[in-house]
Amino acid sequence: MSRKETALKYFEMHKEATAARVAEGIEKYRKGDCEISVVSDKPLPKDITVEVAQTSHEFRFGANIFMLDEFETEEKNQVFREKFPEVFNLATLPFYWCSLEPEKGKYRFHKGCEPSYRRPAIDLCLEYCEEKGIEPKAHCLNYDYMRPQWVRGMGIEEHKAELVRHFKELSSRYADKIKTWEVTNETFNVTFAKGFLDPNYSQFYRTKEFNEWSFKLADKYFPHNRLMINDHLDFGCMRSLHGEYFGERSPYFAEIERIQKCGANHLDAVGFQYHCFFSKEQEEELSMTRYNPEHIFDVLDTYEKLGKKLQITEMTVSALGNSAEDEEVQAALIENLYSVFFCHPAMEAIIYWNVFDGYASGGNVNNMAAGENRYFGGLCRPDMSEKPAYKVLKNLVNNVWNTRETLRAENGKATFRGFYGDYKINVIADGKEIPATLTLSENGDNKFEIKI
Repeated sequence: MSRKETALKYFEMHKEATAARVAEGIEKYRKGDCEISVVSDKPLPKDITVEVAQTSHEFRFGANIFMLDEFETEEKNQVFREKFPEVFNLATLPFYWCSLEPEKGKYRFHKGCEPSYRRPAIDLCLEYCEEKGIEPKAHCLNYDYMRPQWVRGMGIEEHKAELVRHFKELSSRYADKIKTWEVTNETFNVTFAKGFLDPNYSQFYRTKEFNEWSFKLADKYFPHNRLMINDHLDFGCMRSLHGEYFGERSPYFAEIERIQKCGANHLDAVGFQYHCFFSKEQEEELSMTRYNPEHIFDVLDTYEKLGKKLQITEMTVSALGNSAEDEEVQAALIENLYSVFFCHPAMEAIIYWNVFDGYASGGNVNNMAAGENRYFGGLCRPDMSEKPAYKVLKNLVNNVWNTRETLRAENGKATFRGFYGDYKINVIADGKEIPATLTLSENGDNKFEIKI
């Protein structure tokens, strides 16, 4: 079989059932009916036209923003700044404790702080997000593997005390600026950790209360924010534990239930990493789960039972090379996967990880064989040109899943069914144009009045 046949085997096998569920889910869960009433102090003109143009999505399409102003040339920095908002309305910000506070008490918050590769200053990221109308998201509060060097070797109680101070500092500075915070990350990580024996993990990490304690602390300092857990199990990412799935008996599912019962006031969303970091030799085996819509729907349907919103928090679909065939396979996978995720009622966000090849974790643009670079998982090439994957995703977000209509108002009323999000409205009556805006929302009554 060709690589395309291997990677897309299960999408092709379940093509009709998947297409039906995707179409039904998108229509039911991502769109709503809107009623616009045109009113006036004078008699309404007989001929009124209402132009409707969607400008943004309520659903969140995101990526990490780790390369903001981090490229080797100003030209590339500007390309990144321009391309990001073409597709994405959410940005994951790097709140890794080790790079945020490399020395105790000396935080790297402000613009112009000591540089750290792939870790732009938080204030710089927030400034850019505000400028572009992008929602920022914090990743994350207590990621044990990324704790500072000066915390390593601490006993449990001393470590906890530093976390209390750290949570308090982040809350005082950013709780009112960032809505959603990932609290813990990769607490089932068997890629880096060999069980609990890996010395890179703390004594506190090995305790049974690690997640519960972290969420209780987040409750205290982030009472009005949305809190998330993040991990990478259950989609069949890798061999061993990553490929095993036990439905409601899965470790991740059970851990979330434990957190919900521990007294923490809120765990608002469940995050799934979706990094396809495997070789071409492994692809045939791992596509049985990783690229199988039946399995993906089963996982999402299972976790929906927890009553929480779901996010794909870190998504990498590997091209596994830079040939034309490799890039076309990546694009086809992205189109299929995004469609499955987007149609599910519990899903609220899909966050791609690295936008550009050559700038992934563990490598640099001069070495495409190092770190995550070797998977060619970016949406664009190292020279910043668009891969088919970027074009496919941009088309889905801005065209396929976007509403633009021209309506005729009958007796002053115009109705349409559109994707949830923000809209520009243009009412044309008696040769005059009256601009307006509205937000069509999953939780709104979606009835609007425009006066002319």
